[in-house]
Amino acid sequence: MGLGARVEIDYKSTARTLSGWLSTPPCPTMPPPANHPAFHLQVLQHAFDVQQYPCDCDITEVLERLRSPLNRAGLLSLTRTAEEVSIVQEACEGEGRWKCIKILGPMDFGLTGVICSLTAPLKEVKIPVFVVSTWNTDYVLISVGDVDNAVAVLSRDGWQFV
Repeated sequence: MGLGARVEIDYKSTARTLSGWLSTPPCPTMPPPANHPAFHLQVLQHAFDVQQYPCDCDITEVLERLRSPLNRAGLLSLTRTAEEVSIVQEACEGEGRWKCIKILGPMDFGLTGVICSLTAPLKEVKIPVFVVSTWNTDYVLISVGDVDNAVAVLSRDGWQFV
């Protein structure tokens, strides 16, 4: 599939299938929509780095220092706000303080409560997260030392890993 290719996804039937899950009480009691393949989880193979820069940094210099080539497939997120610049990228081999759990997606952009449902069981066991969202899905970064516990907790909660 080439750059800019249109992918047709039946979001309405996905939303109807998930409507009961999405309209239930607040997330601590919401079961995950584990029976829908778009909501299965995957621990990505690579470790990741998260860096923070001052909001007034020269963004071109930051881009030049990236370890990941900008045209390589994989997770690379650069976010600039009035307060900071944050970058998430794959770490060099043997480095990296974060592992990433990807919600396979794609998900309808209008769905709500997915991150709340995913992070609620992690909150209960005090596992902090760093979330990156894209149009199609969400990525939840977890400390390398916590990832095995996170997978166990989410599996017990009903989430399915592939």
